[in-house]
Formats: sequence, C-alpha cells, structure tokens
Amino acid sequence: MQSRYWTVIALSAIFLAMPVSAHHSHAQYDLTTWTPMEGTVKQVLWLNPHTWIYFEVTAANGQAATWALEAAGPREIESNGVKREDVKPGDKIKVRCHLMTGNTKGCLLGYVTPNHGDAARGQGVEKDWD
Repeated sequence: MQSRYWTVIALSAIFLAMPVSAHHSHAQYDLTTWTPMEGTVKQVLWLNPHTWIYFEVTAANGQAATWALEAAGPREIESNGVKREDVKPGDKIKVRCHLMTGNTKGCLLGYVTPNHGDAARGQGVEKDWD
C-alpha cells in the first residue's frame, strides 16, 4: 500500500512537470491557399502562445489597411532561425499567409521576407514564422 502511494505521487509529479502542448484551431483560415502580400511593419508582439505582426498594406487604389498576422509562438519562431531584431516597426516585408475567412484583414502567417536593406537582419531571406 505504501509503495502504491509513492508511485502515484511520483507519477503525478512527472505529469505536472511536463510541458503542456495546447492546440488552437485554424478553422477560421483558408488553409488551401497561400496569399502573398507586401507592406510596412507597424508592430511586432512576441507573445505566447502566438506572435503577431501588424502591418500596413497599400491596395492598388491607394488605400492603406492594417492587417493582423498570427504566427507561431516566440520559441518556435526563434527555433526556425528568426531573431527578434530581424523584423521591426517601419521595416518593409513580404509575407505569405493563409487569409482569414470572411472579409477580415487577418492572416495565419507562414513566411516572412524582410526588405529593409540590412543584410545583418536577414534582408531578402524568407523564413518560416509558423
């Protein structure tokens, strides 16, 4: 009886110490099509569980709109070789993402290519943000 008690305690401690992996649905995005866009970064939020880039895109008619791009968490993005200083507010970037369904200006971010002219920060190198 005593050993069963300690076994339960030990297993509980192991399970509590293990990282929990949460899954978030991507049902609100059209995952069948990659959409390319270019714009200027307004803000980058390195948050858990998702990093966000807000950037301004100018349409062919000259109207500007701010888009919200949802990316993976900071740890996953950094493990793909992205550094936090690679993309900053004011930078020009190209992205490939999955559009949000409906007429919302949102995307599930896949790839970012910086076009800010700074080779040390990855100018022209497409990297995975998902």
